Amino acid sequence: MTPVTYVAATDARAALVALDMASAPPRLDTRFIAGGTNLIDLMKERVALPARLVDLNALPLASIGVSADGGLRIGALARNADTAYHPMVRNRYPLLSAAILAGASPQIRNMASNGGNLLQRTRCHYFYDVGVPCNKRLPGSGCPAFGGLTRQHAILGASEQCIAVHPSDMCVGLAALDAVVHVESTSGTRRIPFADFHRLPGDRPDLDTHLAPGELITHIELPDADRFAAHSTYLKLRDRASYAFALVSVAAALDLAPDGTVSEARVALGGVAHKPWRLPEAEALLVGARTTPENFALLADALLRGAKGQGDNDFKIPLARRAIVRALELASAGTITNTGLHIDGSTDAHTEENPR
Repeated sequence: MTPVTYVAATDARAALVALDMASAPPRLDTRFIAGGTNLIDLMKERVALPARLVDLNALPLASIGVSADGGLRIGALARNADTAYHPMVRNRYPLLSAAILAGASPQIRNMASNGGNLLQRTRCHYFYDVGVPCNKRLPGSGCPAFGGLTRQHAILGASEQCIAVHPSDMCVGLAALDAVVHVESTSGTRRIPFADFHRLPGDRPDLDTHLAPGELITHIELPDADRFAAHSTYLKLRDRASYAFALVSVAAALDLAPDGTVSEARVALGGVAHKPWRLPEAEALLVGARTTPENFALLADALLRGAKGQGDNDFKIPLARRAIVRALELASAGTITNTGLHIDGSTDAHTEENPR
């Protein structure tokens, strides 16, 4: 058994000071813990062996409310379930609600924190198996996924060092909504646009984000996105309907002009890369266009340009193309919330218990 020192932080300053202590002798590996839904699994599998855990749950970081500029401020310690079902999220940002409800299980969503969701690690089976090398666990040790089992792996943004994918559904919705992550350290605060928060693997696949050492996520800010509330959807394709990570997922949102053409489009992909995959230049192809399958396919082709399979996951490329077109068709017709309701309150068969 690996001994662990447990510290319950009473405020953000105390938590950050405890984390800073990790850089001083004896340099103990210190981790923050909130819901623990991923970290505890990593500890059980001995992928992560922290010597000290700093519990954040007493910090006042769980509120959800209107931000200063009229958007939404979501606390890092708010639970995924509370976020998904919050009235302001469901009414103003139904895409985020649908993405959260597509992930994990109700029990896990009740425990998982929003900040922890952003920081969860890949579910690549080689990463979790400490009996094999993994560049994500130990840079330079190798990647047995190349030439191995790759059904779940990346088709975009991969490198010769790593072809794992980011597992979050919530993050795909946040990417499409142009979220901003707010962080704090003993030296101050800073804002990180969501597009810059997660990293592609490059030659350092062990680094998942651009968080600096000693930084704590305090909240996530969503800009005013009411214009997308009536036309958005989160489409998730997976091997089984319950508690499975995405083979491909699509967060799609449209702002339609009175004449039915597209004023603005947002499309982000999950299950295909080391981070949620979004290209504004591909979205721009829809601006001023009609909502037709042919135009949606043009966006899909641009978004998937350069996609490369590894054999077992070659099917993801045509699957992703079809999923993008289908998600945009659903979004153009109206918003589906993953709770059995359209945004206007009418019922739909696309629910968590009865996906289609």
